Amino acid sequence: MDFALSDEQKKLQDTIGEFARNEVAPRAAALDRDARFPVDLYQKLGEMGVMAIPFDPAWGGLGLGVLEASLALEEIARADQSLAVSAMVSMATGLTLSRFGTQMQNARYLPDIVAGRTACAIAGTEPDAGSDTAGFKTTARRANEGWTMNGQKAFITNSGTEITSFALVLAVTSPPAAERKSFTLFAVPARCKGFTVGEAYRKMGWRSSDTHPLFFDDCRLTDDDVVGEVDKGRIILHRGYQQARLFLAVCSLGLAQASLDHAIAYAKERKAFGATLGRLQLIQDMVARISVMVDAARLLVYKAAWLIDRGETALKELATAKYYATEIGTQCADLAIQVHGGFGYTDECPVSRYYRDNRVCTIGDGSSQIQLLLIARELGLDVSF
Repeated sequence: MDFALSDEQKKLQDTIGEFARNEVAPRAAALDRDARFPVDLYQKLGEMGVMAIPFDPAWGGLGLGVLEASLALEEIARADQSLAVSAMVSMATGLTLSRFGTQMQNARYLPDIVAGRTACAIAGTEPDAGSDTAGFKTTARRANEGWTMNGQKAFITNSGTEITSFALVLAVTSPPAAERKSFTLFAVPARCKGFTVGEAYRKMGWRSSDTHPLFFDDCRLTDDDVVGEVDKGRIILHRGYQQARLFLAVCSLGLAQASLDHAIAYAKERKAFGATLGRLQLIQDMVARISVMVDAARLLVYKAAWLIDRGETALKELATAKYYATEIGTQCADLAIQVHGGFGYTDECPVSRYYRDNRVCTIGDGSSQIQLLLIARELGLDVSF
């Protein structure tokens, strides 16, 4: 067993970390306050090669692994989880398309996604169904040698930016009277006729990450927009979610590390009761607990990424990493607020933003409750869902 990163991985980590500290972190509070998606920072990530890390060189990628992508996303999330989430959604969506899309679809979308010139979205969730993908109601019906899509999606990241190029949309394609639903995945081009992006949500956190509802009103699509086989789209979406779950765990890991960074710095600086806070044992207790959780989460996340890079399915490890990292991300931010006292409760203190940002991580890409069910199923228990 070797837990050391290679020299190349360390260099990648250091390069992205320096950019995140110098250019991302100083703007994070203002972007959060204004709820503005930073196109320039996102595209700068592309220029630095961040988006290209896990993609095939045929599409302009670097041909590196999921672990290298995780190292980069962790450093970005350490400065601003909202930007990291925007990047990871495009990365996970693009990887799903690269695995299951046609040569034509990949040539149409991937070069710009890999270069960071455009963003993309996975549009799975609906107003009445999230983790229960079998409950989706958006339909796509055969019509005039093509397809007509009707319905709506909810809480979709990267769906309404000025650089959004497409969204992967899962729709019911079985006949209305069918005993069992079947689903097909479509790559729906942005600004396609009949495809409307709703007003941006006003959110508790991830305020500078772009999130909208999507509406489909006789949206016209062709067979060239079908990703994978007709009626086989649900399993493709689930595989895309598996990738996204790991990346979301990474985003929580980066935020947890940032919470530790700020807690240590404040404990060394702030004075109370005639000494620095760091000399008080109860403060030491909170900081040490944050450190333990961060280290444990990093081991779980890196192991899951390593297994994927080895070609293993690793469903249990993915669910475990997603469950633990996202849960402790909020706990670490909460403890960091406590270390900061009243200052930690103000918008001026970054850890208050961390708390707001991470709260949705236990909900998105499969809630913590779904991850526990997946873990139980992989352990051989009778789980039906």
